[in-house]
Amino acid sequence: MGELLLEPETAEWRVLSIQTKLHRWSGEERARRFDDLFNLVADPAFLVVAWRRVRGNTGSRTAGVDGLTARDIPAGWGEEAFLNGIREQLRSRSFAPLPVRERLIPKPGTSKKRRLGIPALADRVVQASLKLVLEPIFEADFAPCSYGFRPNRRAHDAIAEIHHMGSHRYEWVLEADIEACFDTISHAALMDRVRRRIEDKRVLALVKAFCRSGILTELGEQEQTGAGTPQGGILSPLLANIALSVLDEWFMAEHNQTMATVRQRDNRRQRGAANWRLIRYADDWVAMVNGTRHDAERLREQAAAVLAPMGLRLSEAKTQVTHLDDGFVFLGHHIQRRRRRGTQRWTVYTYPSKKAVNAVIAKVRALVHPGQPDLRTLLIRLNAVIRGWCNYFRHGSSKRTFSYLGHYVWHRLWWWLRKRHGGMSWKKVRTRLLKGGWEISADGIALLDAASMPVSRYRWRAWGIPAPWSRRTEQPSPAA
Repeated sequence: MGELLLEPETAEWRVLSIQTKLHRWSGEERARRFDDLFNLVADPAFLVVAWRRVRGNTGSRTAGVDGLTARDIPAGWGEEAFLNGIREQLRSRSFAPLPVRERLIPKPGTSKKRRLGIPALADRVVQASLKLVLEPIFEADFAPCSYGFRPNRRAHDAIAEIHHMGSHRYEWVLEADIEACFDTISHAALMDRVRRRIEDKRVLALVKAFCRSGILTELGEQEQTGAGTPQGGILSPLLANIALSVLDEWFMAEHNQTMATVRQRDNRRQRGAANWRLIRYADDWVAMVNGTRHDAERLREQAAAVLAPMGLRLSEAKTQVTHLDDGFVFLGHHIQRRRRRGTQRWTVYTYPSKKAVNAVIAKVRALVHPGQPDLRTLLIRLNAVIRGWCNYFRHGSSKRTFSYLGHYVWHRLWWWLRKRHGGMSWKKVRTRLLKGGWEISADGIALLDAASMPVSRYRWRAWGIPAPWSRRTEQPSPAA
Protein backbone atom coordinates (compact mmCIF):
# COMPACT_ATOMS: atom_id res chain seq x y z
CA MET A 1 0.00 0.00 0.00
CA GLY A 2 2.92 2.29 0.59
CA GLU A 3 3.94 4.17 3.67
CA LEU A 4 3.18 7.61 2.20
CA LEU A 5 -0.53 6.99 1.78
CA LEU A 6 -0.75 5.54 5.27
CA GLU A 7 0.08 8.99 6.62
CA PRO A 8 -3.30 10.29 7.88
CA GLU A 9 -2.82 13.89 6.71
CA THR A 10 -1.83 12.82 3.21
CA ALA A 11 -4.74 10.40 2.91
CA GLU A 12 -7.25 12.93 4.21
CA TRP A 13 -6.00 15.60 1.78
CA ARG A 14 -6.20 13.25 -1.21
CA VAL A 15 -9.71 12.09 -0.31
CA LEU A 16 -10.95 15.65 0.26
CA SER A 17 -9.44 16.79 -3.05
CA ILE A 18 -11.18 14.01 -5.02
CA GLN A 19 -14.46 14.49 -3.15
CA THR A 20 -14.41 18.20 -4.00
CA LYS A 21 -14.06 17.38 -7.70
CA LEU A 22 -16.82 14.79 -7.62
CA HIS A 23 -19.16 17.21 -5.85
CA ARG A 24 -18.39 20.02 -8.29
CA TRP A 25 -18.87 17.82 -11.36
CA SER A 26 -22.12 16.47 -9.96
CA GLY A 27 -23.45 19.97 -9.32
CA GLU A 28 -22.43 21.29 -12.72
CA GLU A 29 -24.00 18.44 -14.71
CA ARG A 30 -27.22 17.24 -13.12
CA ALA A 31 -27.67 14.51 -15.73
CA ARG A 32 -24.12 13.18 -15.49
CA ARG A 33 -23.60 9.51 -14.67
CA PHE A 34 -20.27 8.68 -13.05
CA ASP A 35 -18.16 5.77 -14.25
CA ASP A 36 -14.82 4.31 -13.09
CA LEU A 37 -15.54 4.93 -9.41
CA PHE A 38 -14.63 1.45 -8.25
CA ASN A 39 -10.92 2.28 -8.37
CA LEU A 40 -11.58 5.05 -5.86
CA VAL A 41 -13.35 2.65 -3.47
CA ALA A 42 -10.23 0.45 -3.56
CA ASP A 43 -7.83 3.41 -3.49
CA PRO A 44 -5.31 3.20 -0.60
CA ALA A 45 -6.09 6.72 0.63
CA PHE A 46 -9.85 6.08 0.71
CA LEU A 47 -9.33 2.82 2.60
CA VAL A 48 -7.04 4.52 5.11
CA VAL A 49 -9.56 7.31 5.78
CA ALA A 50 -12.40 4.78 5.93
CA TRP A 51 -10.47 2.66 8.44
CA ARG A 52 -9.73 5.67 10.63
CA ARG A 53 -13.43 6.57 10.74
CA VAL A 54 -14.47 3.00 11.51
CA ARG A 55 -11.82 2.76 14.22
CA GLY A 56 -12.89 6.08 15.78
CA ASN A 57 -16.56 5.10 15.89
CA THR A 58 -17.96 3.98 19.24
CA GLY A 59 -19.40 0.93 17.50
CA SER A 60 -15.87 -0.26 16.70
CA ARG A 61 -15.89 -2.12 20.03
CA THR A 62 -18.78 -4.30 18.86
CA ALA A 63 -18.02 -7.35 16.73
CA GLY A 64 -19.97 -8.59 13.73
CA VAL A 65 -20.32 -12.21 12.65
CA ASP A 66 -16.54 -12.38 12.11
CA GLY A 67 -15.95 -11.77 15.83
CA LEU A 68 -13.45 -8.96 15.15
CA THR A 69 -13.35 -5.50 16.66
CA ALA A 70 -11.13 -2.56 15.71
CA ARG A 71 -8.88 -3.28 18.69
CA ASP A 72 -7.98 -6.71 17.32
CA ILE A 73 -6.34 -5.41 14.13
CA PRO A 74 -3.23 -3.59 15.47
CA ALA A 75 -2.52 -6.45 17.86
CA GLY A 76 -3.08 -9.08 15.16
CA TRP A 77 -1.79 -8.90 11.59
CA GLY A 78 -1.54 -5.07 11.63
CA GLU A 79 -3.49 -2.24 10.02
CA GLU A 80 -1.49 -2.14 6.77
CA ALA A 81 -1.83 -5.87 6.14
CA PHE A 82 -5.54 -5.70 7.02
CA LEU A 83 -6.22 -2.88 4.54
CA ASN A 84 -4.02 -4.50 1.87
CA GLY A 85 -6.08 -7.67 2.21
CA ILE A 86 -9.31 -5.75 1.70
CA ARG A 87 -7.87 -3.92 -1.29
CA GLU A 88 -6.73 -7.14 -2.97
CA GLN A 89 -10.18 -8.68 -2.49
CA LEU A 90 -11.81 -5.63 -4.06
CA ARG A 91 -9.44 -5.54 -7.03
CA SER A 92 -9.78 -9.28 -7.68
CA ARG A 93 -13.59 -9.00 -7.38
CA SER A 94 -13.56 -11.69 -4.68
CA PHE A 95 -14.91 -9.45 -1.91
CA ALA A 96 -18.33 -10.56 -0.64
CA PRO A 97 -20.09 -8.99 2.36
CA LEU A 98 -20.90 -11.23 5.30
CA PRO A 99 -24.37 -11.27 6.89
CA VAL A 100 -24.89 -8.57 9.51
CA ARG A 101 -25.26 -9.66 13.12
CA GLU A 102 -28.70 -8.89 14.49
CA ARG A 103 -29.09 -7.12 17.78
CA LEU A 104 -32.50 -6.12 19.09
CA ILE A 105 -32.45 -2.90 21.10
CA PRO A 106 -35.48 -1.47 22.96
CA LYS A 107 -37.24 1.56 21.52
CA PRO A 108 -37.28 4.38 24.11
CA GLY A 109 -40.65 4.73 25.81
CA THR A 110 -42.15 1.56 24.28
CA SER A 111 -42.05 -2.19 24.77
CA LYS A 112 -41.09 -2.70 21.11
CA LYS A 113 -37.58 -3.46 19.91
CA ARG A 114 -35.64 -2.09 16.95
CA ARG A 115 -33.53 -4.39 14.80
CA LEU A 116 -29.92 -3.24 14.56
CA GLY A 117 -27.56 -4.82 12.07
CA ILE A 118 -23.85 -4.99 12.93
CA PRO A 119 -21.65 -5.59 9.84
CA ALA A 120 -18.35 -7.43 9.93
CA LEU A 121 -15.28 -5.26 10.42
CA ALA A 122 -14.00 -5.50 6.82
CA ASP A 123 -17.50 -4.77 5.54
CA ARG A 124 -17.60 -1.59 7.62
CA VAL A 125 -14.35 -0.38 6.07
CA VAL A 126 -15.60 -1.03 2.53
CA GLN A 127 -18.94 0.62 3.31
CA ALA A 128 -17.12 3.66 4.71
CA SER A 129 -14.93 3.87 1.60
CA LEU A 130 -17.98 3.51 -0.64
CA LYS A 131 -19.71 6.29 1.26
CA LEU A 132 -16.68 8.57 0.83
CA VAL A 133 -17.07 8.15 -2.93
CA LEU A 134 -20.86 8.29 -3.29
CA GLU A 135 -21.80 10.95 -0.75
CA PRO A 136 -20.29 13.99 -2.56
CA ILE A 137 -22.08 12.97 -5.76
CA PHE A 138 -25.54 12.57 -4.25
CA GLU A 139 -25.18 15.56 -1.91
CA ALA A 140 -25.31 17.79 -4.98
CA ASP A 141 -28.80 16.41 -5.70
CA PHE A 142 -30.25 16.32 -2.19
CA ALA A 143 -32.84 18.99 -1.41
CA PRO A 144 -32.17 21.65 1.26
CA CYS A 145 -35.26 20.55 3.22
CA SER A 146 -33.49 17.33 4.29
CA TYR A 147 -31.32 17.50 7.41
CA GLY A 148 -30.77 13.96 8.72
CA PHE A 149 -27.45 12.12 8.32
CA ARG A 150 -25.98 14.78 6.07
CA PRO A 151 -22.67 16.64 6.55
CA ASN A 152 -22.84 20.09 8.19
CA ARG A 153 -26.52 19.55 9.07
CA ARG A 154 -28.14 18.62 12.35
CA ALA A 155 -31.47 18.18 14.09
CA HIS A 156 -31.39 21.77 15.36
CA ASP A 157 -31.54 23.05 11.77
CA ALA A 158 -34.81 21.17 11.25
CA ILE A 159 -36.24 22.48 14.53
CA ALA A 160 -35.16 26.03 13.63
CA GLU A 161 -36.91 25.85 10.26
CA ILE A 162 -40.11 24.61 11.91
CA HIS A 163 -39.87 27.54 14.34
CA HIS A 164 -39.36 29.94 11.43
CA MET A 165 -42.26 28.60 9.36
CA GLY A 166 -44.56 28.45 12.39
CA SER A 167 -43.79 32.12 13.04
CA HIS A 168 -44.95 32.97 9.49
CA ARG A 169 -48.52 31.59 9.54
CA TYR A 170 -47.71 27.98 8.64
CA GLU A 171 -49.94 26.69 11.42
CA TRP A 172 -51.21 23.30 10.25
CA VAL A 173 -48.73 20.46 10.69
CA LEU A 174 -48.73 17.09 8.97
CA GLU A 175 -46.78 14.86 11.36
CA ALA A 176 -45.66 11.86 9.34
CA ASP A 177 -44.04 8.60 10.31
CA ILE A 178 -42.83 6.07 7.74
CA GLU A 179 -43.55 2.57 8.96
CA ALA A 180 -40.37 0.45 9.32
CA CYS A 181 -38.55 2.66 6.82
CA PHE A 182 -35.13 1.01 6.92
CA ASP A 183 -36.67 -2.48 6.64
CA THR A 184 -39.07 -1.93 3.73
CA ILE A 185 -37.19 0.10 1.11
CA SER A 186 -37.55 -1.63 -2.25
CA HIS A 187 -34.13 -2.74 -3.51
CA ALA A 188 -35.20 -2.43 -7.14
CA ALA A 189 -36.52 1.11 -6.70
CA LEU A 190 -33.45 2.11 -4.65
CA MET A 191 -31.02 0.76 -7.26
CA ASP A 192 -32.93 2.62 -9.99
CA ARG A 193 -32.30 5.87 -8.14
CA VAL A 194 -28.63 5.00 -7.60
CA ARG A 195 -28.25 4.25 -11.34
CA ARG A 196 -29.44 7.75 -12.16
CA ARG A 197 -26.01 8.97 -11.03
CA ILE A 198 -23.75 5.89 -10.99
CA GLU A 199 -22.80 4.03 -14.17
CA ASP A 200 -19.95 1.90 -12.81
CA LYS A 201 -21.38 -1.64 -12.70
CA ARG A 202 -18.82 -2.75 -10.12
CA VAL A 203 -19.98 -0.06 -7.68
CA LEU A 204 -23.62 -0.89 -8.37
CA ALA A 205 -22.93 -4.56 -7.72
CA LEU A 206 -21.20 -3.68 -4.44
CA VAL A 207 -24.13 -1.56 -3.25
CA LYS A 208 -26.57 -4.31 -4.19
CA ALA A 209 -24.44 -6.91 -2.39
CA PHE A 210 -24.55 -4.90 0.85
CA CYS A 211 -28.32 -4.53 0.56
CA ARG A 212 -28.74 -8.29 0.14
CA SER A 213 -26.04 -9.53 2.50
CA GLY A 214 -28.55 -11.15 4.85
CA ILE A 215 -29.01 -11.14 8.62
CA LEU A 216 -27.77 -13.57 11.26
CA THR A 217 -30.47 -13.40 13.94
CA GLU A 218 -29.89 -13.58 17.68
CA LEU A 219 -31.16 -17.18 17.52
CA GLY A 220 -28.39 -18.09 15.07
CA GLU A 221 -30.65 -18.33 12.02
CA GLN A 222 -29.74 -16.66 8.75
CA GLU A 223 -32.41 -14.57 7.01
CA GLN A 224 -32.40 -13.18 3.50
CA THR A 225 -32.91 -9.43 3.05
CA GLY A 226 -35.29 -8.95 0.17
CA ALA A 227 -35.92 -5.31 1.06
CA GLY A 228 -34.53 -2.54 3.24
CA THR A 229 -31.11 -1.44 4.43
CA PRO A 230 -30.10 -2.80 7.86
CA GLN A 231 -29.87 -0.10 10.52
CA GLY A 232 -26.36 0.07 11.92
CA GLY A 233 -24.49 -0.07 8.63
CA ILE A 234 -22.32 2.91 7.70
CA LEU A 235 -23.82 3.05 4.20
CA SER A 236 -27.45 2.64 5.31
CA PRO A 237 -28.20 6.32 6.16
CA LEU A 238 -26.95 7.46 2.74
CA LEU A 239 -29.02 4.80 0.95
CA ALA A 240 -32.07 5.75 3.00
CA ASN A 241 -31.62 9.41 2.03
CA ILE A 242 -31.31 8.40 -1.63
CA ALA A 243 -34.58 6.49 -1.36
CA LEU A 244 -36.40 9.22 0.56
CA SER A 245 -35.20 11.92 -1.80
CA VAL A 246 -38.16 10.92 -3.96
CA LEU A 247 -40.33 12.69 -1.37
CA ASP A 248 -38.03 15.73 -1.27
CA GLU A 249 -38.04 16.04 -5.05
CA TRP A 250 -41.82 15.96 -5.25
CA PHE A 251 -42.22 18.63 -2.57
CA MET A 252 -39.47 20.81 -4.03
CA ALA A 253 -40.85 20.54 -7.57
CA GLU A 254 -44.24 21.74 -6.37
CA HIS A 255 -42.63 24.47 -4.29
CA ASN A 256 -40.27 25.76 -6.99
CA GLN A 257 -42.98 25.90 -9.63
CA THR A 258 -45.75 27.65 -7.72
CA MET A 259 -44.45 28.81 -4.30
CA ALA A 260 -40.91 30.01 -4.89
CA THR A 261 -41.58 33.74 -4.45
CA VAL A 262 -43.57 35.85 -2.01
CA ARG A 263 -45.83 37.01 -4.84
CA GLN A 264 -46.61 33.45 -5.91
CA ARG A 265 -47.45 32.44 -2.36
CA ASP A 266 -49.68 35.50 -1.85
CA ASN A 267 -51.52 34.79 -5.10
CA ARG A 268 -52.13 31.21 -4.05
CA ARG A 269 -53.59 32.29 -0.73
CA GLN A 270 -55.83 34.85 -2.43
CA ARG A 271 -57.16 32.06 -4.65
CA GLY A 272 -57.78 29.87 -1.58
CA ALA A 273 -54.88 27.49 -2.33
CA ALA A 274 -52.42 26.40 0.35
CA ASN A 275 -48.68 26.85 0.66
CA TRP A 276 -46.51 24.26 2.36
CA ARG A 277 -42.94 23.42 3.30
CA LEU A 278 -41.35 20.02 3.95
CA ILE A 279 -38.86 19.51 6.81
CA ARG A 280 -37.32 16.03 6.88
CA TYR A 281 -34.82 14.41 9.22
CA ALA A 282 -34.11 10.90 7.89
CA ASP A 283 -37.43 9.01 8.04
CA ASP A 284 -39.06 11.56 10.38
CA TRP A 285 -40.69 14.47 8.59
CA VAL A 286 -43.33 17.14 8.92
CA ALA A 287 -45.07 19.36 6.40
CA MET A 288 -45.90 22.88 7.56
CA VAL A 289 -49.05 24.13 5.81
CA ASN A 290 -50.29 27.67 5.39
CA GLY A 291 -53.88 26.82 4.63
CA THR A 292 -56.59 24.65 6.16
CA ARG A 293 -56.79 21.26 7.79
CA HIS A 294 -58.27 19.88 4.59
CA ASP A 295 -55.17 21.02 2.70
CA ALA A 296 -52.93 19.14 5.14
CA GLU A 297 -55.06 16.00 4.88
CA ARG A 298 -54.87 16.09 1.09
CA LEU A 299 -51.10 16.52 1.31
CA ARG A 300 -50.96 13.33 3.36
CA GLU A 301 -52.64 11.35 0.57
CA GLN A 302 -50.30 12.79 -2.05
CA ALA A 303 -47.18 12.01 0.01
CA ALA A 304 -48.38 8.41 0.52
CA ALA A 305 -48.74 8.01 -3.24
CA VAL A 306 -45.22 9.38 -3.82
CA LEU A 307 -43.65 6.97 -1.31
CA ALA A 308 -45.52 3.87 -2.48
CA PRO A 309 -43.23 3.05 -5.48
CA MET A 310 -40.27 2.95 -3.05
CA GLY A 311 -42.04 0.26 -1.01
CA LEU A 312 -42.70 2.74 1.80
CA ARG A 313 -45.97 3.58 3.52
CA LEU A 314 -47.08 6.01 6.18
CA SER A 315 -48.01 4.69 9.60
CA GLU A 316 -51.76 5.08 10.12
CA ALA A 317 -51.37 5.39 13.89
CA LYS A 318 -48.50 7.90 13.95
CA THR A 319 -49.32 10.07 10.94
CA GLN A 320 -51.75 12.85 11.84
CA VAL A 321 -52.65 16.47 11.21
CA THR A 322 -52.18 18.85 14.15
CA HIS A 323 -52.63 22.55 14.69
CA LEU A 324 -49.55 24.40 15.88
CA ASP A 325 -51.48 25.80 18.85
CA ASP A 326 -52.09 22.23 20.08
CA GLY A 327 -48.40 21.38 19.80
CA PHE A 328 -46.57 18.35 18.45
CA VAL A 329 -43.36 16.42 19.12
CA PHE A 330 -40.50 16.26 16.61
CA LEU A 331 -36.97 14.95 17.25
CA GLY A 332 -37.53 14.97 21.00
CA HIS A 333 -38.81 18.57 21.09
CA HIS A 334 -42.33 19.64 21.95
CA ILE A 335 -43.16 22.50 19.59
CA GLN A 336 -46.18 24.70 20.28
CA ARG A 337 -47.43 28.21 19.56
CA ARG A 338 -48.54 30.08 22.67
CA ARG A 339 -49.40 33.58 23.71
CA ARG A 340 -46.36 35.28 25.18
CA ARG A 341 -46.90 36.10 28.83
CA GLY A 342 -48.02 39.68 29.41
CA THR A 343 -48.53 40.46 25.71
CA GLN A 344 -50.98 39.80 22.88
CA ARG A 345 -48.28 38.26 20.69
CA TRP A 346 -48.22 34.59 19.75
CA THR A 347 -44.82 32.90 19.75
CA VAL A 348 -43.59 29.45 18.79
CA TYR A 349 -41.86 27.73 21.71
CA THR A 350 -39.77 24.56 21.81
CA TYR A 351 -39.38 22.47 24.95
CA PRO A 352 -37.94 19.06 25.74
CA SER A 353 -40.79 16.59 25.28
CA LYS A 354 -42.17 14.56 28.18
CA LYS A 355 -40.82 11.41 26.55
CA ALA A 356 -37.32 12.91 26.38
CA VAL A 357 -37.48 14.01 30.02
CA ASN A 358 -38.67 10.58 31.13
CA ALA A 359 -35.85 8.98 29.14
CA VAL A 360 -33.11 11.00 30.85
CA ILE A 361 -34.74 10.42 34.25
CA ALA A 362 -34.68 6.68 33.54
CA LYS A 363 -30.97 6.91 32.68
CA VAL A 364 -30.27 8.69 35.96
CA ARG A 365 -32.24 6.11 37.94
CA ALA A 366 -30.35 3.29 36.21
CA LEU A 367 -27.00 4.88 37.10
CA VAL A 368 -27.75 5.88 40.68
CA HIS A 369 -28.46 2.60 42.45
CA PRO A 370 -27.11 1.11 45.69
CA GLY A 371 -24.78 -1.21 43.79
CA GLN A 372 -22.61 1.66 42.54
CA PRO A 373 -19.31 1.28 44.41
CA ASP A 374 -17.59 4.61 43.77
CA LEU A 375 -18.97 8.17 44.06
CA ARG A 376 -16.31 9.66 41.79
CA THR A 377 -17.05 7.22 38.93
CA LEU A 378 -20.76 7.78 39.42
CA LEU A 379 -20.33 11.56 39.19
CA ILE A 380 -18.31 11.27 35.97
CA ARG A 381 -21.02 9.13 34.36
CA LEU A 382 -23.84 11.34 35.59
CA ASN A 383 -22.14 14.51 34.39
CA ALA A 384 -21.70 13.00 30.92
CA VAL A 385 -25.42 12.16 30.71
CA ILE A 386 -26.52 15.57 32.00
CA ARG A 387 -24.14 17.53 29.79
CA GLY A 388 -25.04 15.62 26.62
CA TRP A 389 -28.80 15.86 27.22
CA CYS A 390 -28.71 19.56 28.10
CA ASN A 391 -26.48 20.43 25.14
CA TYR A 392 -29.04 18.88 22.80
CA PHE A 393 -32.00 20.71 24.32
CA ARG A 394 -30.33 24.02 25.20
CA HIS A 395 -31.61 25.71 22.04
CA GLY A 396 -35.10 26.37 23.32
CA SER A 397 -37.22 27.25 26.34
CA SER A 398 -35.56 24.60 28.49
CA LYS A 399 -34.47 26.46 31.61
CA ARG A 400 -37.34 25.24 33.78
CA THR A 401 -36.82 21.65 32.62
CA PHE A 402 -33.10 21.90 33.33
CA SER A 403 -33.88 23.12 36.85
CA TYR A 404 -36.22 20.17 37.37
CA LEU A 405 -33.56 17.74 36.12
CA GLY A 406 -30.88 19.25 38.36
CA HIS A 407 -33.22 19.07 41.36
CA TYR A 408 -34.06 15.43 40.65
CA VAL A 409 -30.44 14.33 40.15
CA TRP A 410 -29.30 16.06 43.33
CA HIS A 411 -32.01 14.41 45.45
CA ARG A 412 -31.33 11.04 43.83
CA LEU A 413 -27.65 11.32 44.74
CA TRP A 414 -28.54 12.42 48.26
CA TRP A 415 -30.68 9.30 48.60
CA TRP A 416 -27.76 7.21 47.30
CA LEU A 417 -25.39 8.69 49.89
CA ARG A 418 -27.79 7.88 52.70
CA LYS A 419 -28.23 4.31 51.46
CA ARG A 420 -24.49 3.97 51.01
CA HIS A 421 -23.85 4.89 54.65
CA GLY A 422 -26.45 2.76 56.35
CA GLY A 423 -29.41 5.13 56.39
CA MET A 424 -27.47 8.09 57.77
CA SER A 425 -29.66 11.09 58.60
CA TRP A 426 -29.88 14.12 56.33
CA LYS A 427 -28.07 16.28 58.83
CA LYS A 428 -25.17 13.84 59.19
CA VAL A 429 -24.85 13.43 55.44
CA ARG A 430 -24.46 17.16 55.04
CA THR A 431 -22.09 17.54 57.99
CA ARG A 432 -19.82 14.55 57.37
CA LEU A 433 -19.94 13.99 53.64
CA LEU A 434 -20.68 17.43 52.18
CA LYS A 435 -18.63 19.39 54.69
CA GLY A 436 -21.61 21.47 55.72
CA GLY A 437 -22.42 22.60 52.17
CA TRP A 438 -24.78 21.45 49.46
CA GLU A 439 -22.36 20.53 46.67
CA ILE A 440 -21.87 16.81 46.04
CA SER A 441 -18.31 16.08 44.92
CA ALA A 442 -15.54 13.49 45.19
CA ASP A 443 -11.82 13.86 44.47
CA GLY A 444 -12.27 17.13 42.62
CA ILE A 445 -15.27 15.95 40.55
CA ALA A 446 -18.44 17.89 41.39
CA LEU A 447 -21.98 17.10 40.31
CA LEU A 448 -22.93 19.16 37.27
CA ASP A 449 -26.01 21.26 37.98
CA ALA A 450 -28.29 21.07 34.94
CA ALA A 451 -29.81 24.42 35.90
CA SER A 452 -26.43 26.08 35.28
CA MET A 453 -26.39 25.05 31.61
CA PRO A 454 -26.98 28.12 29.39
CA VAL A 455 -29.83 28.22 26.88
CA SER A 456 -29.85 30.13 23.59
CA ARG A 457 -31.95 30.30 20.45
CA TYR A 458 -30.55 28.35 17.50
CA ARG A 459 -30.96 30.56 14.45
CA TRP A 460 -32.24 29.05 11.23
CA ARG A 461 -29.47 28.94 8.66
CA ALA A 462 -31.99 28.99 5.79
CA TRP A 463 -31.29 26.86 2.75
CA GLY A 464 -27.75 28.01 2.12
CA ILE A 465 -25.94 25.44 4.30
CA PRO A 466 -22.80 24.57 2.33
CA ALA A 467 -21.54 21.04 1.85
CA PRO A 468 -17.97 20.41 3.09
CA TRP A 469 -16.84 20.07 -0.54
CA SER A 470 -18.46 23.25 -1.85
CA ARG A 471 -15.12 25.06 -1.82
CA ARG A 472 -11.84 23.39 -2.56
CA THR A 473 -9.53 23.35 0.42
CA GLU A 474 -6.81 25.96 0.19
CA GLN A 475 -4.40 23.96 2.32
CA PRO A 476 -1.45 22.61 0.35
CA SER A 477 -0.82 18.90 0.13
CA PRO A 478 1.00 17.58 3.21
CA ALA A 479 3.39 15.96 0.76
CA ALA A 480 4.33 19.34 -0.74
